[in-house]
Amino acid sequence: MNVAVLFSGGKDSTMALHAALEEKEDVKYLLSMKSRNDESYMFHVPNIHITDLLSEALDIPLMSVETDGVKEEELEDLRAAFIDLKNEGVEAIYTGALYSVYQKSRIEKLGRDVGLKIISPYWHVDELEYIRRIISLGFKIMICGVAAWGLDESWLGRVIDDECIDELVKINEKYYVDIAFEGGEAETLAIDGPIFKKRLKVLKYKKEWHLDSGVYIIEDAVLEEK
Repeated sequence: MNVAVLFSGGKDSTMALHAALEEKEDVKYLLSMKSRNDESYMFHVPNIHITDLLSEALDIPLMSVETDGVKEEELEDLRAAFIDLKNEGVEAIYTGALYSVYQKSRIEKLGRDVGLKIISPYWHVDELEYIRRIISLGFKIMICGVAAWGLDESWLGRVIDDECIDELVKINEKYYVDIAFEGGEAETLAIDGPIFKKRLKVLKYKKEWHLDSGVYIIEDAVLEEK
């Protein structure tokens, strides 16, 4: 089946892509919605500009769509992108939805309206098993935003490993932080993995911290041969 993946570069959309490839789908495009609004309800924002490089690293064409990120209105931009994809022969959209009914329900409605099947392969997955599987598969996932008790500035730029996951389990026990960050506790970026033809190397970055939350902004990066 010809498919596209709603792709932010984060761990969940990267795993959705991995699932599509495991199913032997013909992934025609990565679709990245680039919101001008940092508070977008629908779309991942931190380092979304890096999807251009990740598209090259994955060797899959990128359809990049800008949106003002206004609540509900941003869905019309997504609808237009879905129509464009359908016109290109795409039959289904893979998403990285885990538990957000807000996002999943709206994407599925757009899919029905346009005539595209929506597939969310990790819907209601066990979060701990899921994040451990991501690491066991060999994906390198960088934390590029935090906004939760127990996650301080030291987490910004950290690449998730088993030790990190063990710490998250303890933080979850104390502060009830979702281990898979489904509540917006953290934002991530995939910088390497088994489906990548090249790896991402960060050359320049800055950290911005505001009281109890912060972001890791990549200012310059290149792709390296593996």
